[in-house]
Amino acid sequence: METTSVTISMFETLGLAVIAIYFGDWLRHIFPILRKYCLPASVVGGTIFSIISLLLYSTHIVELKFDYQTINQFFYCLFFAACGSAANVSLLKKGGKLIIIFAVLAALLAIMQNIISLGIGDMMNVNPLISLMTGSIPMTGGHGNAASFAPLAEEAGAIGAMEVAIASATFGLIVGCVLGGPFGNFIIKRHKLDTSSIKQTLNENLPTQAKRLYLNKSEVINAVFLLCIALGLGQVINSILKHYDVNFPIHVSCMFGGIIVRLLCDISTKDHQTLYEAMDTVGEFALGLFVSMSIITMKLWHLSNLGLALLCLLSAQVVLVLIFCYFLTFKLLGKNYDAAVMAVGHTGFSLGAVPVAMTTMQSVCKKYRYSSLAFFVVPVIGGFISNITNAVIITQFLSIAKHMLGIS
Repeated sequence: METTSVTISMFETLGLAVIAIYFGDWLRHIFPILRKYCLPASVVGGTIFSIISLLLYSTHIVELKFDYQTINQFFYCLFFAACGSAANVSLLKKGGKLIIIFAVLAALLAIMQNIISLGIGDMMNVNPLISLMTGSIPMTGGHGNAASFAPLAEEAGAIGAMEVAIASATFGLIVGCVLGGPFGNFIIKRHKLDTSSIKQTLNENLPTQAKRLYLNKSEVINAVFLLCIALGLGQVINSILKHYDVNFPIHVSCMFGGIIVRLLCDISTKDHQTLYEAMDTVGEFALGLFVSMSIITMKLWHLSNLGLALLCLLSAQVVLVLIFCYFLTFKLLGKNYDAAVMAVGHTGFSLGAVPVAMTTMQSVCKKYRYSSLAFFVVPVIGGFISNITNAVIITQFLSIAKHMLGIS
């Protein structure tokens, strides 16, 4: 039976994304357990909407298709510009060492993801090229890498590699959204980081919290204008790099645009704390819409084709990521509150994508306190450095998989 397709326009998708956020927020108030385990409103509401979309498709009533990528990219880049605007000089200095450590950890986890996928796949007699589609290609790489590298596997004879990679990326996105908040909550509670962080918040951030009451229309408008300038700077940076054949993710370029705007503002002796608070507010608005739109547009029926072997492979990935991020990421990054939030971020982009990392980190921070260091370091690693190292790692493991099949 053929299913009728209905295209939801860009602005209709935007409206549905907002409704999903409101619905998720309402559910968080009705069911306190959702707040306790730091599940974001955009994730709660968006997941329910995507399940409804799945039911409509499964019963052959209608298939919903969404026009959302252009406006979603805008909100994504706007959020990263806001992240960049939160980085002052002292933060840039403090984050340098952590970026190096984190980059090594991210590369190591990507290698282990592929080793696990090939090892378990071999034990279950799965084509190595297919089992590799459950490793760092869809997990650390997300849907973008899944769409980029799966055709290479299919060219080598791995029929269905694209479907497996896309389904695995969807699986990772859902699991990353659901587990990130509870994982962070577990670390903070287990290591008693909540009490000290609350006291630190009260002592250090009281002036800022007081000023939040005085945010006015002109400050918010100015924040939006400056972030738009950051987007423009980001595009200029991106174009210059492309001219020299350097491929750079546009959202990371926009984050650097935000950093430039912040450094220029800091040159002035004027107090800009309320302006920075307004920028953070705009960034939070952008992230909520991006995540909600990303989730409501997911095609969950891609998961229906996963067999027992693939479910075992993907479950192994989840266990690996959680163990790695707790015993290595959290501890090697300092074993403090910032490290806990960065471990949540590592979980997010190692199972799903950078937006998953950012929204789960934000959910944890809303319950405890904001970590400016984490919101600077994680996007640099997950949004840029990890993309480069993961591409190199994937290329090597594709060669290993072909060698296992006797393909030259």
